[in-house]
Amino acid sequence: MTKLTAKEAAKAWREAECLCTEEQVQAAYDKMAKEITEDLHDKDPLILCVMTGGLIAAGHLLTRLAFPLQIDYIHATRYNNTTQGNELQWLAYPRTPLKGRTVLIIDDIHDVGETLKRLVEHCRGEGAKAVYSAVLVNKLHDRKADFKADYVGLEVGDHYVFGCGMDYRGYLRNAPGIYAVKE
Repeated sequence: MTKLTAKEAAKAWREAECLCTEEQVQAAYDKMAKEITEDLHDKDPLILCVMTGGLIAAGHLLTRLAFPLQIDYIHATRYNNTTQGNELQWLAYPRTPLKGRTVLIIDDIHDVGETLKRLVEHCRGEGAKAVYSAVLVNKLHDRKADFKADYVGLEVGDHYVFGCGMDYRGYLRNAPGIYAVKE
């Protein structure tokens, strides 16, 4: 796959279909934060942001969680700035010990779910007493791994999407809504 330029990324954004507006995204963060607060406010959770896609979702959610928590990150990818998933590549493990902790993993999207499923398995293998997962977007299709996220903000059809942490070939994670790349 050839490298995308910023000019080509800008064109892709202009031509993309907006599936979820910024207002819908903000409402989804509010809903997720309420659900997470109800479940985890008294659990002293460790929040793991999945880099790089989960960075924006984690930032928006964390400011809505008004209870004590700790933050770390985990970095594993199957996409590596491409549009096709491959083998899972581990780039960084959490530095905070997971043994005995309640962990919440925050990511941008549940597409196939293989990456998130493996991250949850890793945390359990490290001795976490409970592991939850939150995604801004759940993509609706029948290619899912045997895994379901605990907290979901929005659902979209089976499109290649970008924005709010999700990238299009390394660009456009900063788009404030959820956009489908023009076919």
